[in-house]
Amino acid sequence: MELLKLKAPCKDYIWGGNRLREEYGKVSDADRIAESWELSCHKDGQSVIDGGSFDGMTLSDYLAKNSGALGTACERFENFPILIKLIDAKDNLSVQVHPNNEYALRVEGEYGKTEMWYIVDCVEGAELIYGFKDKISREEFERRIKDNTLTEVTNNVPVHKGDVFFIEAGTLHAIGKGILIAEIQQNSNTTYRVYDYGRVGADGKPRQLHIEKAIEVTETVPPKYPTTPKGSPERLDGAVRTLLASCEYFNVNKLEVEGEFTLCASESSFNSVLILDGEGEIDGVRAVKGDSFFIPAGYGDYTLKGKLTAIVTDVK
Repeated sequence: MELLKLKAPCKDYIWGGNRLREEYGKVSDADRIAESWELSCHKDGQSVIDGGSFDGMTLSDYLAKNSGALGTACERFENFPILIKLIDAKDNLSVQVHPNNEYALRVEGEYGKTEMWYIVDCVEGAELIYGFKDKISREEFERRIKDNTLTEVTNNVPVHKGDVFFIEAGTLHAIGKGILIAEIQQNSNTTYRVYDYGRVGADGKPRQLHIEKAIEVTETVPPKYPTTPKGSPERLDGAVRTLLASCEYFNVNKLEVEGEFTLCASESSFNSVLILDGEGEIDGVRAVKGDSFFIPAGYGDYTLKGKLTAIVTDVK
């Protein structure tokens, strides 16, 4: 059994920049890289194994031949459970919402999307939209969409490096310009745009909005969760570990390693390791800023060495 280094598919959206290319080593023929899908078995973008015995194979094909690599905790999911991205917002993203599982399966044929954001970096004064300032009626929500006053009632939050946003399905949200995010989400690509600042796409036409569906699925209330990690920093031998988020779909920890720190990919779940900063190695494999690794369930102990910051995700 071996750990797998992954190569990310990249997405070119109109609001993206080039930090992922310049600072994180992402490769694309496009003019910009808005997103890199660091762990993905989604049909819209597949992670590809980079090196080792399975070089060039998609992660989906690998898992089809090695189903136990997901772990027993993933047996309750019909498909690969999560999708992990790096997102570089040079400009504002659209104001949007994701449906829950019931609605998405009925209307879109795939699962809904609950997600979390970890603010990797941001410019001074950056902010994002996270729910509403106060509870409003669905009728007011619809009216404000139509008369372009929606942002008067949204909850605009100044952001700082290290902030964490837990975004349940149904939560209105929008990443603001100048923010770089690590996103861990359900394995879904269903998004309903509500407001897009009047922008046009590559075809010169306004980008599609999904107002009727958004009105049906949006919870028109303030956010329920603080914008801080779920746990406090825990000082261990060789690392500081902080629980960022935990829910029925994923558990996410930040590790700040200085020296050596050993983790375990048990039979219950694979581990995803995304290097956000620094350099070192994982069980002898070089690991630098922007690298993403899949550790199969049952791999057992593995050791991070060096000076690096990583996001480690599993399923419980």
